[in-house]
Amino acid sequence: MRAAVRSRFGLPRDVVELRELERPTPADDEVLVKVRATSVNIAEWYSVTGRPWIARPTMGMRRPKNERLGVDYAGTVEAVGNDVTEFAPGDDVFGGRDGAYADYVCVREERAIVPKPPSVTFEQAAAVGTAALTALQGLRNKGELEEGQKVLIHGASGGVGTYAVQIAKALGAHVTAVCSSPNVAIAQSLGADRVVDYMNDDFTRDGERYDLVLDVAGTRPFSALNRVLEPSATVVVVGGPRANRLLGPLGHLVGARLAALRASQQVVFFLARFDKADLATLRELIEDGSLTSVVDSVFALDDIGDALEHMGSGHPRGKIVVKM
Repeated sequence: MRAAVRSRFGLPRDVVELRELERPTPADDEVLVKVRATSVNIAEWYSVTGRPWIARPTMGMRRPKNERLGVDYAGTVEAVGNDVTEFAPGDDVFGGRDGAYADYVCVREERAIVPKPPSVTFEQAAAVGTAALTALQGLRNKGELEEGQKVLIHGASGGVGTYAVQIAKALGAHVTAVCSSPNVAIAQSLGADRVVDYMNDDFTRDGERYDLVLDVAGTRPFSALNRVLEPSATVVVVGGPRANRLLGPLGHLVGARLAALRASQQVVFFLARFDKADLATLRELIEDGSLTSVVDSVFALDDIGDALEHMGSGHPRGKIVVKM
């Protein structure tokens, strides 16, 4: 089978290659999935470039600890282990598994794999995983979002942001989306109650106050965000500038946490984890029409390096998908 790998850090086009590997065989509690589509997250770009440097002990100091790439997938069950009861060959599924930039992945039945809603394509389902889980867990678990609260999504047009606008609405929030001029229509179409074009308006000085801020963009310091926070508000940081080679987005997080030490509001940071129950929740939101995937572009697996370069070059509108 084909799989995207890299044996050194560097620019995606220079270091990522497709290699022929042996097709995996499912264990008794595993499902073998023929991958139809996968998607690109900023985490993959970091793992390819080896940035930020502070994360090298986890990634690998001189070379990657794990050559395989990718997490999100959508595909069709090819085979199942002897103990698997939930899935059968021919079932369409989606979820997350390390090494998903490949023709096949093996996933434990009890882990991150759920049925794909018939109403969406493989490309739309593959986009969900990491980004939608980040939005859901950030808003519901870390932000403790309650119905009727006012929520600001700072960076509402990217992968996490487009899902966050929809999930916040589904949870009963009044949602303000912050994005650039070209993306205002996207935020409006996703159901945002109010959209602020940061290229023309400064949302930190318009007098509005919020109970929760999901900070995806990470471009404003806490001192600016504090102007729009209710006294008991929470800022959930899930992203930040990537220009700092040493700290990457961690610099923004550390700065916000330190600045908030004497404030009544709290700043929290987390990394999403794949959870079968949460994937099932996302599936339900897709099925009832509350959640849809915004796809920026679709690449072929042969062009996975270009897909990763596109992620690192700026701000995609929604998710970058790779079709097998």
